[in-house]
Amino acid sequence: MSRILIADDEDSIRFVLREALAGPGRELVEASDGEEARRLLAAESFDFAFLDIRMPGATGLELLEELGSRGGRAPLVVIITAQNSFENAIEAMKHGAFDYLTKPFDVAQVQALVEKAARQAELRHEVASLRRRVGESFRSGDSIIGSTPEMVDLFKMIGRVAQSDADVLILGESGTGKEVVARAIHYHSRRSDAPFIAVNMSAIPSELIEAELFGHERGAFTGATDSRTGRFRDAAGGTLLLDEIGDLPLSLQAKLLRVLQEREVRPVGGPRALPVDVRILAATHQDLEAAIAKGTFREDLYFRLNVVPVRIVPLRERLDDVPRLVQHFVERFAPELGVPARWPTEATLDHLRRHHWPGNVRELENVVKRALVLAAGDVLTPEDIDIASRSGRGAAAATDWTDGARRELAEMLEAPGDHQQPGPFWELVQRLEHAVLAEALERSSGNQIRAAGLLGINRNTLRKKLVELGIDPHAPRR
Repeated sequence: MSRILIADDEDSIRFVLREALAGPGRELVEASDGEEARRLLAAESFDFAFLDIRMPGATGLELLEELGSRGGRAPLVVIITAQNSFENAIEAMKHGAFDYLTKPFDVAQVQALVEKAARQAELRHEVASLRRRVGESFRSGDSIIGSTPEMVDLFKMIGRVAQSDADVLILGESGTGKEVVARAIHYHSRRSDAPFIAVNMSAIPSELIEAELFGHERGAFTGATDSRTGRFRDAAGGTLLLDEIGDLPLSLQAKLLRVLQEREVRPVGGPRALPVDVRILAATHQDLEAAIAKGTFREDLYFRLNVVPVRIVPLRERLDDVPRLVQHFVERFAPELGVPARWPTEATLDHLRRHHWPGNVRELENVVKRALVLAAGDVLTPEDIDIASRSGRGAAAATDWTDGARRELAEMLEAPGDHQQPGPFWELVQRLEHAVLAEALERSSGNQIRAAGLLGINRNTLRKKLVELGIDPHAPRR
């Protein structure tokens, strides 16, 4: 049932709107002046509201402004005006009106507008539902898996820091889930309805980081054919994660520090600084104190970011969480991969708990995905678990190759004269890459999508490497 408020001091206008809007699934409520409309809007819930721009008591624009400042769920508002002026249209839209109608109007106009508003309302409900589900996934602990004391302490810390706007530095080894923790902080905060933007400093060329973060004006540099707002302003009202902050070039650290202190950014090529309202989270796997000692990271920036440190323990220090993580990955990835939900035996879990997990949770995720794809039975046995080719036949092959490579490298380095490119290092790296890709293609019967999945890389990356190394993916396998 949609509830619609019609507020206009003219009986004829209310009559036309009533005729246009009446129908199944709609409840119409009328007000003949602004004060009655104000009382109804304060006491009841409406999906849509048609408000006359000029009527006794409060005007439509005054009511619209009050709705915008109230917060919470507000109706979609259509302003009704007798004068189709530029100023009326600007004022209505500036205060958040969905649209406006100019008197006189007919039934077809109103019906078309209501259908448009109904579609907009459906989209609003859909987005709200998605946000609610995402938030609930973090609140229920489905996305951060663990019940060990170390993880319980992490959950408590997330709950405490989420309530403030203090800058947070998330510390942990690669693969421990630093971005997941950052998202949990965001979705528990008062900014949860605003954007969460993550920027990986190590993934952006150093010459583009400033424009990526702070934005740029058109023509500010070669290739800047359009203006960009930058990630700080993209995250307005929400949270910005500066991931791998330790990789930020020293030349840009001073500019970032100024932004954090002044809460304003100056786009590249822009005439002035612009204010930003954003919460900053930073994450790194590096030892920033060691980087400060080496002179590669500013001490003042470290203290500015490290208001609240949040440390994530590596997986090897919470091995009792391995069974829950495996269950989570099976439930998540079996439908995505189109394979049966195969569950590990107790022997398999013991096998997994004995591993050191240098790649942490991300490594375990890839191991489970590989096992789901390659296992032939209904359950996951220890034989189905290929831990980065460090056990069984894979480990022996890797050891043999390494011993042979060591002998060959020694011969190369003992040869007289300077080595030219590609040199021993790159030659051996290419040979190792060739062996790894060939093995993945062998295991996937030449299926490139499956091979890329086994290796945990993008399919385009796989295809590029195949071309570079001269590997024919369609060649017969042994």
